[in-house]
Amino acid sequence: MEEKKLDINSIIGFVLIFGILIFMFYQNQPTPEELEAQKAEQEKIEAAVTESETVVESVQDNEPTSINLQDSTAVASYKSAVGAFGFTKASEGTTKLENEVLYLEVDNKGGQIVEARMKNFVDHDSIPIYLVKDGNAEFGINFSTSDNRVLNTLDLFFEPSFSNNGDNQVLSMKAKISQNQFLEYRYEMKPNDYLVDFTIRSQGLNGVINSTRPIDLEWNLKGIRHDKSVLYENRYTRLTYNHDGDKISKLSESSDLDEETETDVKWLSYRQHFFSSILATDTHFKSAALSSTNLVEEESKETLFTKAYTTKTALELQAGELSQSMHWYYGPTDVKVLDDYKDLGLVESIPFGWGIFGWINRHVFTPFYTFLSSFLPFGIAIIVMTIVVRLALSPVTYKSYLSQAKMKVLKPEITEINERLKDNAMKKQQETMKLYNKAGVSPMSGCIPALLQLPIFYSLFMFFPTSFALRQKSFLWAEDLSSYDTIFNLPFAIPFYGDHVSLFPILASVAIFFYMTMTTGQSMQMQQQPGMPNMKFIMYLSPVMMLFFFNNYASGLSLYYFVSNLITIFIMLAIKKYILNEDKIHAQIQENKKKPKKENKFQKKMREMMEQAEAQKKTGKR
Repeated sequence: MEEKKLDINSIIGFVLIFGILIFMFYQNQPTPEELEAQKAEQEKIEAAVTESETVVESVQDNEPTSINLQDSTAVASYKSAVGAFGFTKASEGTTKLENEVLYLEVDNKGGQIVEARMKNFVDHDSIPIYLVKDGNAEFGINFSTSDNRVLNTLDLFFEPSFSNNGDNQVLSMKAKISQNQFLEYRYEMKPNDYLVDFTIRSQGLNGVINSTRPIDLEWNLKGIRHDKSVLYENRYTRLTYNHDGDKISKLSESSDLDEETETDVKWLSYRQHFFSSILATDTHFKSAALSSTNLVEEESKETLFTKAYTTKTALELQAGELSQSMHWYYGPTDVKVLDDYKDLGLVESIPFGWGIFGWINRHVFTPFYTFLSSFLPFGIAIIVMTIVVRLALSPVTYKSYLSQAKMKVLKPEITEINERLKDNAMKKQQETMKLYNKAGVSPMSGCIPALLQLPIFYSLFMFFPTSFALRQKSFLWAEDLSSYDTIFNLPFAIPFYGDHVSLFPILASVAIFFYMTMTTGQSMQMQQQPGMPNMKFIMYLSPVMMLFFFNNYASGLSLYYFVSNLITIFIMLAIKKYILNEDKIHAQIQENKKKPKKENKFQKKMREMMEQAEAQKKTGKR
C-alpha cells in the first residue's frame, strides 16, 4: 500500500486558511465608539429595571409613585413585575378567618376561600367536615380591560388586611393598581355564626374595566363525601336555588348532567346531604346558568366526591364600578340553624318534600320530634312519635278494617253471582254493584283510608333521611340513626342490597309481612274476580322490596316502619276481637237490603251506561 505524505501544497493551503480566519476576527471587533455605546445602553436598562422595582415596592407600600411612560424598557419591566394591567403582585400564602363554629382560609392569590371546615362536626370516620379543601372549589370573576384583554381574579394577588366591626372580624382582600385603585373582596364574620357577609367592590377601576363586555362570576364546587353510603348520601345531594320571586327549584339528583338557566336568582345552595355551601345575594342575579354533574357510579369506599356544581352569572357595574353585597353560608343543613336567616329564606333549601307533604314534614313532624328529642333519647323519641302517629290514624285503620269485614260477609253472595253469570261479565258487574248498593257497602271504602294515610307516610319518608337531629345519634345496635345499621359485613356485594346486613330493615320486613297477611286475607279470597290483582304475590313482594330498598337507608326510617307496622297489627287485632262483630255486621247488611236505596247521580249514570252497553250487546248478537 502506498503511504500518504504531507506535501508542500497542503502546507501552503493550511497557512492561507489560518490567515483568512485571523483577518475576519479583527474585522468584527467593535470600535471604541461602539463599545462606549453598548456600555451606555446596558447602564440605561439596569437603571430602568431598578426604577421599576422601586415603583413596585412603593405601590405595595401604598406610597405614591410615577414612572416615565416614554421609556419603553421601564414600562415593560414595570408591567412584568406588577402583573397584568398594573395589578400589584402581593406575597403568596393564605389568610385565616375563624370563629367558634367555622374555620376559613382565604388564598392571597385569587382572594377566594380555599378551605372551609366545620369545627363541631366530623364524618363517619371521625374526620372533620370540610366543605372546601384541596382545590375542590373555585370562585372567580372574568372581566375585560379597556385594552380588551381578559383577566380572571383567580390569577390576581390580593393583599389581606384585618379590622374589627364591633365584635365582627373583617378581612379585606384587595387586588391593587395603586392606593386608590383596587378590586376588593370583603369578608365579615360574626361570632358563633356560619353566615359570612361577603362584598365585591371596586374603586377607581371605571377606566380599567371594559363596561361594554360582560363581567362573569363563576362558582364551581365538587361535593366532598361525608357518609358511609355514598349512594345514599348522593340521593340527598342537590343544587337547590331560589328564583323568580321565592320559587324553590332543584336540579336532578341522579342524572349524569342537568343544566338550567334561571332568572332573578336570590340564593344558590350546593347541598351535600347534611351540610351546605350557600351563596346568597342582596341584589338578585338577573340570570344564572346552573349545572350539576353526577360523579357517583356505584357504591365504593374509594369515591371521594358526589356531584360537581357550576354556577355562572353576570355582575353589573354601577357608575363604572363593581358593587355586589352577598353572603357565604358554610354549615349544617339543619332547620334550627337555617331558620335563623328568615330574611334570606335559607331554610327552604332543606328538602322537606313538595306540596302538602313538605308542609306536614316542616310544620308537624320536625317540631314534634325536636320537642320529643329534647328530653328523650333519640331512638325512644322515634318510637314515641310513631305510637302517637299510629294512634292518631287508628280511626282510619278502623274504617279500612270495617270495609274488609263487610266485604267478607258479602263474599258468599258475590261468589254466587260470579258462578251464575260467569259467561256474562257485563251482567255480573251490574249485579255485583247492585248488591253493594243495597247492602250499603262500597268496594272503594277500603282504599280511601289508605289514600288518606299517604301524605303522612310520604312526609315521614322525607323526614328521617333529612333530619339533622338524627345525624350520628345512636340507638341499640345502630351507631347512626341517619345512616344504615350494620350487624354483619359481607365479603362481597349483592346487587341492589349492598355489602352488609342491616337488622332494622329485616325486622320491618317481617312486621310488614304479618301486616299484609292480615289486611290482604279477605282481598285474596276476593281475587278470583277478573281484573283483581294477585294479592298473594303483593303480600310476598312488599317485604322483599323493603328488605332490599331499606338496607342502605337511614336506620331511623326502618325503625319507624318496624314499630309502625307492629302497632298497626295490635290495633287491628284489638278491633277484630273487641270492636267488630261479624254477626252484627251481617245483620246490619241484611237490614240495609230491605230498605229502599236511592241512587245518587253517579250510580244512576253508571247503571244507565251499563244497561245501554248490555242492550247494544244483545242487539249485536241478533
